Amino acid sequence: MKDPRALKATQALMTTADETEASFYDAMRHGDVDKVMACWADDEEIACVSPGGPRTVGTVAVRAAFAATLATGPVHITIEHVRSMESAVCAVHHVTEKVQVMSTEGLQTAFVIATNVYLRTPQGWRMVAHHASAGMPQDLPDISEPRSTLH
Repeated sequence: MKDPRALKATQALMTTADETEASFYDAMRHGDVDKVMACWADDEEIACVSPGGPRTVGTVAVRAAFAATLATGPVHITIEHVRSMESAVCAVHHVTEKVQVMSTEGLQTAFVIATNVYLRTPQGWRMVAHHASAGMPQDLPDISEPRSTLH
């Protein structure tokens, strides 16, 4: 197994949270746990919650969780909706993930609602939290308050 810290040192600087997010989902689609972990901060307080799973905390536990997820191969996952908030050092993305798998009944689609949290670090933007929950069987629009207009 490659040293994850050595791999991170060779990664290109991710200059935006959007770029880090794109790299994360690309790594999932390629089933590459090293590239998945290169998107994460090198911090023992990182945390990940997968749908129906426990909270995993720390680089070793998060890596093990993604290794288990990718053990059967790449994950066909795309982002349907992104809502984001960003400051100079932190970004929060609320996304709808569309996950497709081939089963004996044919192509199955599931939607997952996830929150990704990124921090600006000396190595660029890195993920510090990923919290995913099972969504609805179909993609639904967000429920939100109507925006008020100030006159």
